[in-house]
Amino acid sequence: MFKKDLRKSILFVLLTALLLLLGACSNANEENTENNESNETENTEETQGNMEGMDHSNMDMSGSGEVPEGLEEAASPTHEVGSKAIIESDHMPGMKGAEATIAGAYNTTVYTISYTPTTGGERVEDHKWVIHEELEGAGDEPFEPGEEVTVNADHMEGMDGAAAEIDSAEQTTVYMVDFTTTTDGKEVKNHKWVTESELSSTK
Repeated sequence: MFKKDLRKSILFVLLTALLLLLGACSNANEENTENNESNETENTEETQGNMEGMDHSNMDMSGSGEVPEGLEEAASPTHEVGSKAIIESDHMPGMKGAEATIAGAYNTTVYTISYTPTTGGERVEDHKWVIHEELEGAGDEPFEPGEEVTVNADHMEGMDGAAAEIDSAEQTTVYMVDFTTTTDGKEVKNHKWVTESELSSTK
């Protein structure tokens, strides 16, 4: 009788231990699943946040071909209108390495700017590029880094009318280009702007 009760007690203890172990495993799996879901959510939110803050993330790559009043055409640009060049800049996916056709060449001052879109959202840092003639109140002298300006260009949603800070200024030749994206084969017309240093010869 004693041995039978002992066996029952041992069996009960073993079953209890097994149930506790299974419960612990189940809780651990649930915690791992919750942690994974939490990490995935955080990663997704972080990626979306980076995309919102990325330069040119919501840019309309094509343009009308119209240029601001007073913009001076380059007399003898390195890359002549109608010629081919390779884009070396990576402002957006599918741009770097694309073969471009020069649609326009102009002498001006180009700026990188930081601004908060008028439509809301995160502040855009070091946006490339806006030109002197696209800034409100532009005179004969270029703006200096640190100056506050108002943008009169709509390269990106929420840019037109935005208050911006000049991050850098450079006197150079800027180009309007046509190209096909290397990522999805999309045709882009009259893209504004790429600079002299962002183009290389096809030869």
